[in-house]
Amino acid sequence: MQKLRVGVFMGGKSIEKEVSFNSGRTVCDHLDTSRYEVIPIFQTAHGMLYVLPLHFLHRGKISDFEHRLAQEAEPVIWDNLPKLVDFVYICVHGNYAEDGVLQGFFEVLGIPYLGSKVLSSALSMNKVMQKEILHAHGIAVPRGITLNPHEIAALDNAQLITHLAKNNIQLPCVVKPYKEGSSLGVCVVWHQDELLGAVQHACTINPHKQQTVLIEEKVVGMEFSCITITDYKTNTLIPLPPTEIVPEDDSHFFDYEQKYMPGRATKNTPPHCSSAIIKKIQDTCVQVMRVLGITNISRIDGFVTADEQIIIIDPNSLSGMGPSSFVFREAAEINISHTQLINHLIETELHAYGMLDALVQQEQLQQQEHTMEQKIRVAVLMGGNSNEKEISLESGRNVVYKLSPHKYEVLPLFVDSNMCLFHINQSLLVRNSTKEITSLLQESMQVAWHDLPHLVDFVFIALHGGNGENGAIQGTLEMLGLPYNGSSVLTSALCMDKYKTTQFLRSQQFDVPNSMIITHEEWHQNHNLLIQSIEHTIGFPCIVKPHNDGCSVMVEKINTSEELTQHIESLFAQKNIALVEEFITGMELTVGVIGNEEPRALPPSQAVTTHTVLSMQEKFLPGAGENQTPAPLPTQALQLVQQTIERAYSALQCKGYARIDCFYQTATQSPTRQERIIILEVNTLPALTPATCIFHQALEVGIKPMDFIDKIIEFGMQEHGITIKSATALGKEHNI
Repeated sequence: MQKLRVGVFMGGKSIEKEVSFNSGRTVCDHLDTSRYEVIPIFQTAHGMLYVLPLHFLHRGKISDFEHRLAQEAEPVIWDNLPKLVDFVYICVHGNYAEDGVLQGFFEVLGIPYLGSKVLSSALSMNKVMQKEILHAHGIAVPRGITLNPHEIAALDNAQLITHLAKNNIQLPCVVKPYKEGSSLGVCVVWHQDELLGAVQHACTINPHKQQTVLIEEKVVGMEFSCITITDYKTNTLIPLPPTEIVPEDDSHFFDYEQKYMPGRATKNTPPHCSSAIIKKIQDTCVQVMRVLGITNISRIDGFVTADEQIIIIDPNSLSGMGPSSFVFREAAEINISHTQLINHLIETELHAYGMLDALVQQEQLQQQEHTMEQKIRVAVLMGGNSNEKEISLESGRNVVYKLSPHKYEVLPLFVDSNMCLFHINQSLLVRNSTKEITSLLQESMQVAWHDLPHLVDFVFIALHGGNGENGAIQGTLEMLGLPYNGSSVLTSALCMDKYKTTQFLRSQQFDVPNSMIITHEEWHQNHNLLIQSIEHTIGFPCIVKPHNDGCSVMVEKINTSEELTQHIESLFAQKNIALVEEFITGMELTVGVIGNEEPRALPPSQAVTTHTVLSMQEKFLPGAGENQTPAPLPTQALQLVQQTIERAYSALQCKGYARIDCFYQTATQSPTRQERIIILEVNTLPALTPATCIFHQALEVGIKPMDFIDKIIEFGMQEHGITIKSATALGKEHNI
């Protein structure tokens, strides 16, 4: 029976296109492929449509692949969309997406689509008109004024202050554009001399068109966001448990980075307030949804003031769909997984379009086929006690979601700061930070290491840094007799020490940076002598970093002896050993490798940075940073990189998979006057976050993320003497 063809529409023409791409990738990852044929449809900023090749879907930034679409992607014209898809899941945000424009075109084309229809979409996007309508229906909104671009151009700062005073708007106030989302163009103004600049910034945040600006009172109280979905069987609205938003101490509002950077801000679901307040929030959000005519799903943002008034600041007719976004964390509170929620949202629309019965019949047949299959039991470890625990949470969650439910029985295990194990449910798995999860752990959730062999057949280590990657966890699992992913105790411990790794590779005739180790004790005994030694043997500029940490933690480029002293002193506040390396020029590359005895280096990625050192934001914030895969090098140079990396992988006895960072130098750039590869560090448990570059590289050679994780498990099983024939066969051999 033919599956329903679901077009996941992402990208778009708005300034929120990076957030949209993140949402689209998440939906593609979690769409139930037993029910649906997934067709990723990408719209460029210029409006061109393409069927997005899978090897672009898991990139971290649109610019990583947009220049390649014309050569490698299938173009689509709007008129042919009805022949390509049966239903469109809208994942675009902002203008030309949530404002009725896209919805209008789908109406003309006769394509069923997700979410509110033309009028309610357009109304919900217009912050000026929506406020007026909500106010008219007795729903509280912030007091404020509206300025169009012509008025803004004619005002100076003094006139603007006077205008605010006449309307009884005092500082601090909130300035925002009237048709944008994701906090883009929004700021809190505390001082009079900053007001006009903030208004002009909001007016011009969209480079293609100036827009009206709202200046509103800054509401004080508990900020919340509440998702409401629809029970299509009873035609009732179901508000989910709201989320309380606590911005970081050094900020004044919930900005872009706090929304999308792993571990940022505090998001409590449900909020820390009474059940009566929660119900009042939910009732108000349902009322907003009805007043604006929003259907299927909404996300309503607002505040609860000290006198328990609910003030609505931003109704949305669609919600962001990132892996740990509000929609998924709130659904998890009532035990609905990502896939179940996405299924429900599609079913709601299909029911309205009269298309649901055929889909249900098909699913019943497929469930009968899978009833007799036995599954491999896999524990996924995430969290830990290192500086990389937030990234580990992202990796572990992504691995859990990408393990096929037809093949694996998954046990998500959170590792706390004491390296104790806790079995976490869907509600905790989708939480924003390890701190938040830790605060909600209960003794009944704890799992003894001793019991792991009785519970699972394989352990997937999604920990990064510290005891997760330095051989300690690997030794634990060896003692327990459990197969696991990645390298052995020795290789893990060796590669965690950057200095010893490069010294070993140097002994094996690989090119590595000149470097030296400085201990805390040596530094305080004679730091002047050490500075002289660094100047003489390594020189400036140089790189200072921990010898056993990752994710750009405390990594700095140093240009002077004064900077050297300052950064080493800062590093020694947390670490006992500092690594000083020569600063390498050339093309910075990162290369994934898979395999055991016969490793295969994947196509290298060029890490493009706007900073001297690749930052955490460029690695993990949607739309930040850039990776070009394959790196823009001649074929012969790419082959040299891959061959060198494969040899290093084998020399270090890496297993399963790894990511090796290096520099490529041409003969002109190289001090040896010969083309060379300088290896910086080896990551034996690289990040497996949704947009990590190792997925880009694997997709370049046709390996999908779910298949990549399958291969990691397969290599782990093989390394521990188990051959995977099939999920069912393995179950029979090992009494699973």
